[in-house]
Amino acid sequence: MSLPLEHYGVIGNMLSAALVSREGSIDWLCLPHFNSPACFASLLGNQENGHWRIGPKDRRAKVTRHYVPGTAVLETRFETATGAVTLIDFMPLSEDEGHVDVVRIVRAEHGHVDMQMELALRFNYGQVVPWVRRRDYGLSAISGPDAVELHTSVPLVGRDMKTHASFSVAAGQTVPFTLSYHRSHQIPHFVPDRNESLQRTIGWWREWSNRCVCETDNKVWREAVVRSLITLKLLTFQPTGGIVAAPTTSLPEAIGGNRNWDYRFCWLRDSALTLYALLNAGYREEAEAWQQWLLRAASGHPDQLHIMYGISGERWLPEHEVPWLAGYENSKPVRIGNEAAGQLQLDVYGELIGTLHVAREAELSPVAESWRLQKVLLAKLETIWQQEDNGIWEVRGASRHFTFSRLMCWLAFDRAVKSAEHFKLSGPVARWATLRDTIHADICANGFDENSGTFVQYYGGKALDASLLMIPISGFLPPDDPRVIGTVRAVEQRLMHNGLLLRYDTTEVDDGLRGQEGAFLACSFWLADAYVMLGRRDEACKLFEKLLSLRNDLGLMSEEYDTVRRRLVGNFPQGFSHIGLVNTAYNLIRQHGPAAQAAQAQAPEGNEVSDNEQSGSKLAAVSHALDIRPTSHIVNHAGTK
Repeated sequence: MSLPLEHYGVIGNMLSAALVSREGSIDWLCLPHFNSPACFASLLGNQENGHWRIGPKDRRAKVTRHYVPGTAVLETRFETATGAVTLIDFMPLSEDEGHVDVVRIVRAEHGHVDMQMELALRFNYGQVVPWVRRRDYGLSAISGPDAVELHTSVPLVGRDMKTHASFSVAAGQTVPFTLSYHRSHQIPHFVPDRNESLQRTIGWWREWSNRCVCETDNKVWREAVVRSLITLKLLTFQPTGGIVAAPTTSLPEAIGGNRNWDYRFCWLRDSALTLYALLNAGYREEAEAWQQWLLRAASGHPDQLHIMYGISGERWLPEHEVPWLAGYENSKPVRIGNEAAGQLQLDVYGELIGTLHVAREAELSPVAESWRLQKVLLAKLETIWQQEDNGIWEVRGASRHFTFSRLMCWLAFDRAVKSAEHFKLSGPVARWATLRDTIHADICANGFDENSGTFVQYYGGKALDASLLMIPISGFLPPDDPRVIGTVRAVEQRLMHNGLLLRYDTTEVDDGLRGQEGAFLACSFWLADAYVMLGRRDEACKLFEKLLSLRNDLGLMSEEYDTVRRRLVGNFPQGFSHIGLVNTAYNLIRQHGPAAQAAQAQAPEGNEVSDNEQSGSKLAAVSHALDIRPTSHIVNHAGTK
């Protein structure tokens, strides 16, 4: 039986991430990278599909847990009738992207506790049982391209294609375990002292999180922002700067349904909001790395611009099903890859060009080449902006003239005009301005329903879409425009379900799929942002507090929330939800927050850099977008960048 997502925490090292349950079981881990096949996949099947549990023999133990403050180090405390132990889980940062370690330390707090370990390695998404050999340091396991070493002093026993251990710990004792991955054709790497690794990891994360700029006396809000930023950092692929939407695949949007997608990729849709979150929090280096990833991924022929890419900018993301996995709570199919990568979504042009404009305002991007790339993309957009597409939500039904897609086409030309005027860049500015005005008039004429007094999801339709909340946030219309007020009111009345927003009503929209889905959490954050812009601050605070209450005990959020079952659903943890949390927090904390910044097409204030830093940023510009180098996040053994 699958555990609720609320039961899971996440650990990671910016190469991959693991989901750890309250019971001390790692039920999901892909090695060596986010997009690699899983070696623990019981999250999407059963225990025979791979897991690694360390916990008391007494399953009735009381469980409490938390992250070491300001870090991604997870501590789970088990209290039994005979004593208490803490299980410390973390993944040390690695200088080699092919070497990944998972460290687990059992620390006895008082009394004595009988412990058990069960390790079931199953490579290729829970399918392949490796060849296991006993070693003087523990064991080694190998299958095809993959190999791991388990380092432990605890005696191990093989039984039923699993590795077991029973041991006891008394007050003051610690027992470490390290699962160390390497390519099977390579020599295993040195495993350092686990306690030293723990201290280095804690030190690195605390240094990183202490850089967060969050001017509020509200301790709960600040902790929520910091935890969301740490989660966003965990979803970053260190070598390239790409940020995956989530570290999981096929966690259903509705229990038992088929809306199950692979989210271990990087979406252009998330780019502008990600940049605002990072810049407002003071993380310019991460914003620069994300910006450079975008430029490398999008470089190429404008006909081949995709809505999403792999962690290194890969474009071919074929989708297939894994038949041997039963799915999370029998929600099939389990999908690997994402067919939506081949869809036409016109909004990505606006997302990309809007992001590049914000980056230029913040002096992040290599000015010359990013502008040349934008001009090429705009030339393509001039010829296709009137086409139907699949929309922001990647519907698998009929393509349409989606209002949000058209809005983002408007934004692309608007931001291009602003960039040219502000930075004195060359281009057909007059033509872009004319196109901007033409698209604006087109949206107002065809995307607005006079009878209901609201913008609609697509031209000629009556359905609503939560993405319409971006109309004032994009600066398309001022927040006090009656059409904006009417749209916000309609979204509240028709898409609100038990206090949270749906993306759209699946009973009104044929999206090519059966069944329903949960409330999309990012959309509820957008509604809070709209409240702020409309001067409805008290309602914004109330909604924000409600959304914070939906996080699990570790401060993590998934993609959606099932308002009937009252539980998190969808891929977990979801970067888009945490980005929404950060941006809404800053909208409430600052007078000129991300929503106002986006509406005015400005970079965040209060993150100025010195003359030396500005010079370094400009010197980082290179002669061609394809040659842009990623910002390094490699950490040395002293724990410094």
